[in-house]
Amino acid sequence: QVQLVESGGGLVQAGGSLRLSCAASGRTFSRYVMAWFRQAPGKERQFVAGIGWNGAFTFYADSVKGRFTISRDNAKNAVYLQMNSLKPEDTAVYYCAANNTIDVKISAPLYDYWGQGTQVTVSS
Repeated sequence: QVQLVESGGGLVQAGGSLRLSCAASGRTFSRYVMAWFRQAPGKERQFVAGIGWNGAFTFYADSVKGRFTISRDNAKNAVYLQMNSLKPEDTAVYYCAANNTIDVKISAPLYDYWGQGTQVTVSS
């Protein structure tokens, strides 16, 4: 069982930066693939970025590639999303998710555990 708690969301102007954090409970955090998803009002939950269990493998949605960076610290049971050059279209609730497999998945239903989400709002 893994419990996830996101933090770091807020209001930022276009072009600005935010760093999201996800704190995980559980002794087996290092075995989980971790990912960030986002959901804007009226839209489906969308994959943003994923990271393998040891941090060596990362994968990004095309819409954030080159602007966002996902990382993890297994000693601290944490995963992060550094978001730079933010755009108004990045506005959404951002969710941290955990998947007990060896591969990063881009489909939300394939993730076993979810946080409650943190709001990111980018003003133009």
